[in-house]
Amino acid sequence: MTRSLINTRPFAKLKLLGMIFCLLILPLQVQAKPLRMVEGDGSIPKYAKGLLKLALSKIPEKYEWDDSTATNTEARIIQMVVENQLDVCWYATTNEFEERMQPIRIPMYRGLLGYRVLMIKKGTQSKFDGIRTLEDLRRVSLGSGRFWADTDVLLANNLNVVKVLKYEGMFFMLDGDRFDAFPRGAHEPWAEMKRHPKLDLEVEKNLLMIYPNPFYFFVNKSNNELAKNIEKGLRIAIEDGSFEEYFMNDPTVKDVIANANLKSRTVIKLQNPTLPKLTPLDDKTLWFDPFSLDKKE
Repeated sequence: MTRSLINTRPFAKLKLLGMIFCLLILPLQVQAKPLRMVEGDGSIPKYAKGLLKLALSKIPEKYEWDDSTATNTEARIIQMVVENQLDVCWYATTNEFEERMQPIRIPMYRGLLGYRVLMIKKGTQSKFDGIRTLEDLRRVSLGSGRFWADTDVLLANNLNVVKVLKYEGMFFMLDGDRFDAFPRGAHEPWAEMKRHPKLDLEVEKNLLMIYPNPFYFFVNKSNNELAKNIEKGLRIAIEDGSFEEYFMNDPTVKDVIANANLKSRTVIKLQNPTLPKLTPLDDKTLWFDPFSLDKKE
């Protein structure tokens, strides 16, 4: 009997050690919370995920990255966040989105996606050379999608808008003199013109329309912890300079700075009546200023 007890002691010790190990590792497993999002496609999802990883690298909390959910429509993705089937998404903010989800009010692109240049037909630059103000801009006609949020902004500023149903038709209508200019995000027109090499299109040289159009991360209304952690990580990244470094080295942003000549353009500011009231417009650390590029060069 004594021998039996003696022989089992090593096994008892091993069992005890195993239990202690499990107890030690269990909190680590619980700590890694799921972070579900769509797999995404294109430059914006790639940028958003990179920025999210940067933010989360700044905080001690750990998340289990899961971007295996197939890309879907905007409406479906938002509904999945509302129903807790996804944990995070990213979109240009609207009042509706902020009512249905919880925004992290730090603009992912620092407001750059609210910068608009004009695509025009070659040989028509003279139509735009004398434009200096919003009132001047009302002399020309602008093509825009019938159901686009951009269109609402242009109309709210009493601009002359030609509504078009199909996106691809815009380029042919511009080439066919159906309107004078096609406002594009400062990151968009060069790639679009490459897709239509047979059309006589170019980017207008002097004007830059700006209206606040922040892209945010959004989480479920009840997920306060995740919202707090993402915001905390982003603010640390802003303070230590890694947010700006990531932003300035993004291929889309680099293309804009290289091609759009932002700092030399005449700025025409537009009002965005659909902008949620809590947008942090007064926090200058959150917004890109193209005129500050001179100071950094």
